[in-house]
Amino acid sequence: MTRDDRFFGLLVEFADPTRLEHACEKVRDAGFEHWDAHTPFPVHGMDAAMGIKGTRLPWIVLVGGLTGMAAALLMIWWMNAVDYPYIISGKPLFGWPAAVPVTFELTVLFSAFATFFGMWGLNGMPRLSHPLFSNERFKRATTDRFFIVVEKTDPQFEIAKTRAFLESLGGLAVEEIHDRAED
Repeated sequence: MTRDDRFFGLLVEFADPTRLEHACEKVRDAGFEHWDAHTPFPVHGMDAAMGIKGTRLPWIVLVGGLTGMAAALLMIWWMNAVDYPYIISGKPLFGWPAAVPVTFELTVLFSAFATFFGMWGLNGMPRLSHPLFSNERFKRATTDRFFIVVEKTDPQFEIAKTRAFLESLGGLAVEEIHDRAED
């Protein structure tokens, strides 16, 4: 029962993925918003159990690709038809078949940049450390344990009620997580 500024949230541990999946459904149905599940391997059906919706990343990549395409076409048109018009064998100053390779390459390049920086932005990166990494119990998340973490930033979070709810899920243990970062 802490009011510490370094308090991050509550962690509940499970021994198998089936119990974790059922617990995730209960946490989702309880209306929690700022929580996550951690597993040592992908668990089929976890997205549905957690109520995870689609991401905005495809739209960010589409905008990046369209920007790259427009930049390439504008650049080629400007260079060939406006800045340095040079007629070669009676060919037009701007012909789209000749612009296809450069347009394709800039579309791919801008899409890749949009993907890279979009993922960083959507994932709240860079974050070099996370409070869970200093928890001894959580170190088993990469081998044989399954966890749910409810953050204190959740609108429904009240430490006593949330602890009682997490204990009712049938986990092995419920533990407080504190950020141990040095000032």
